[in-house]
Amino acid sequence: DQPGYRYRLHDALLTKFAENAELYGEPGVVAYSPPQSASLGEAGSVDMVLTFRNTHGWVNEGLAGDIYAEFARVLKPGGVLGVVQHRAADGTDPAETAKNGYVSEQAIITMAEAAGLVLEARSDVNANPNDSTEHEFGVWTLPPSMRACRDIEEDEVKAECREKYQAIGESDRMTLRFRKPQG
Repeated sequence: DQPGYRYRLHDALLTKFAENAELYGEPGVVAYSPPQSASLGEAGSVDMVLTFRNTHGWVNEGLAGDIYAEFARVLKPGGVLGVVQHRAADGTDPAETAKNGYVSEQAIITMAEAAGLVLEARSDVNANPNDSTEHEFGVWTLPPSMRACRDIEEDEVKAECREKYQAIGESDRMTLRFRKPQG
């Protein structure tokens, strides 16, 4: 289900860019699937890198440090890295919390700073204080996945399950902006 999901998102994004060329211009989109394809382009060639809810997977695969280093390498001086990630509590072990889809802000900041990037801003635009982060199937328990409800066959029980997790909403997420120093 994941590869299909990824392809659908990719195709939808390219369609959005094409239909709104006056707004987006001609953005470059690079297939990035480390370690098989681990380069985002030439060093210092990119204005901005955005990553949405990926860091936990990279932590689980032992690739997070290398990937954040690649972000820094490919960014132009003054370039921006934007990160949205399911948020674990600070002080938690990312190797443990990432299994459930969560990584702490402090862990992300540490990874980015180790790569030479500087935290410039943070926002709570994606915050959800209703997310305890303690769910049977981690972030995938919550909408839109609601994995805990998928295999329930009885309609009423399934509806109650969905209602429970819809009341919580999507995961609590951090939104961070880093910048590559000019010099």
